[in-house]
Amino acid sequence: MKIAIAGGTGFVGGHLTEYFATRGDEVIILTRSVPAASRRDVRYLTWEDKSALTTELQGLDALINLAGSSINQRWTPKGKERILQSRLTITSKLAELTATLKPKPAAVINASAIAIYGTSETDTYNEESPARITDFLADVVRQWERAADQIPAERLVKLRLGLVLGKDGGALGKMVLPYRLGAGGRIGSGEQWHSWIHIDDLVRLVDFCIRDTSMRGPVNAVGPEPVTNDTFGRTIGQVLHRPHWLPVPSFAMKAALGELSLLLLEGQRVLPAAALAHGFSFQHPTLKSALVDLLH
Repeated sequence: MKIAIAGGTGFVGGHLTEYFATRGDEVIILTRSVPAASRRDVRYLTWEDKSALTTELQGLDALINLAGSSINQRWTPKGKERILQSRLTITSKLAELTATLKPKPAAVINASAIAIYGTSETDTYNEESPARITDFLADVVRQWERAADQIPAERLVKLRLGLVLGKDGGALGKMVLPYRLGAGGRIGSGEQWHSWIHIDDLVRLVDFCIRDTSMRGPVNAVGPEPVTNDTFGRTIGQVLHRPHWLPVPSFAMKAALGELSLLLLEGQRVLPAAALAHGFSFQHPTLKSALVDLLH
């Protein structure tokens, strides 16, 4: 397959690049600048080289868009603007670029997030659930998905990412550190939900969405067994043989992180209904299975 990835040098993009390139697929990374540690089996194109983009991206089997500034930064007015505009700008560029391609990419996989469902400790959400714009991040996701709708393609998948667990990126390292230091415990009430997915299952799900032509629209990229924050912490403790005993109060998180604390203090119980309905199978369906694989 011929696959182009915008945001291919980040945590998720790096794993996708490794997966497809190792398999022998033709991989093209769209980036602001070519990284110093570039791969020999991957081509890198910068956004400024418009003629090369138009030429090299002909005949794509898939265009994957992961590009955007990290949400793991202070949500100051400037930070919020950076988080939003970085996503809208690149997605708009991809829409303009794709309009020049003949034929259009067979599939466009545009990253999104489960934040679009809002937060709740009691409700359960799937792809049929309506958007609930209750906070900054939900609004970012709504605008991002609207921008993705403008990308001309035979098929568009809006990949709504949950908490992605991996050894070399994402939030897991920071969540595990207190337990390694013997000071792990629930955060806030501990009743907020974490809808998570192992990075390997996420990569396989992206490949599945490319290959299964019936996959389109919203797809929740989460595992089948979401857990509460308290259960998540207890499972880390069990896997590492460390105590789960020292709670972190909500006010301390808010004082330390400001509005960003929303990511840890609130959540949503989201199920991968579309993936399961189309026959996708998870290698790590339980949190314990995922953590044993990632932490040992």
